[in-house]
Amino acid sequence: MTITLLTPSQYRAIPWKNGGGVATDIAAVSAADGEVWRFGRTAIPVPGPFSDYTGYDRVQVVIRGSGLVLDGPAGEIDLRAPFKIVRYRGELKLTSRLEAGAVEVVNLIGRRADVAVDMQILHAGKSLQLGKGLHFAYAPTEASTIGEHTLAVDHCLRIEAAGPTMLACGSGRVLVASIS
Repeated sequence: MTITLLTPSQYRAIPWKNGGGVATDIAAVSAADGEVWRFGRTAIPVPGPFSDYTGYDRVQVVIRGSGLVLDGPAGEIDLRAPFKIVRYRGELKLTSRLEAGAVEVVNLIGRRADVAVDMQILHAGKSLQLGKGLHFAYAPTEASTIGEHTLAVDHCLRIEAAGPTMLACGSGRVLVASIS
């Protein structure tokens, strides 16, 4: 297992595909034919259409604010409560609705043909079994400890696991994003 600390000075700002804002990429991988996956956060200050990510799976969680709803052809995707993880297909035509003002979200987006993506929340005193692959333990809103590593707010551990690996949270709350 290889663990690397990622700090905000290493993140990069990326304009949204729809031109409506700017996302902060914590980590991302692209290929000659486009983006393979990306993990990051973004503020949603005003309602509007979501970017088209046809062929991608998306995992999203509100980390600041509340009241985000994504309206689509089959109904709504409810992100009203902070730290509720939702999964949906990138080709859904969605428009955000903000019921209680601006929010900030963490996103994990992966090209379905190349990777599987998932995100979980790990709380203090709990453990999580990780499979083989690439994982990110991100402290979005509070300082946290993962094993012997202390994460300041907005810091992240990049974890490359060659096989099953146990991840334990000693304090705080982290989002664990997985790409396999």
